[in-house]
Amino acid sequence: MIFLIEYDRPEGRIITLKRFSDSEPAKAQDERLNIELALNRSGAEHEVVLLEAVDEDALRRTHQRYFEDLSLRY
Repeated sequence: MIFLIEYDRPEGRIITLKRFSDSEPAKAQDERLNIELALNRSGAEHEVVLLEAVDEDALRRTHQRYFEDLSLRY
């Protein structure tokens, strides 16, 4: 499975989380590019990544920082 994450690092929160099947890498890349272009136009400095994992549970284990609640840290 392919996951597209748009992450607001200063806020410590996910803006977008989309799932794509393994057979849709071009669709996932197109969506990532569209988000990047929109962010560039708006001036927002979000992180946009495509990640592959077996399922969302695996993604949450391997990329925990995207799913942490930063408000609990302070």
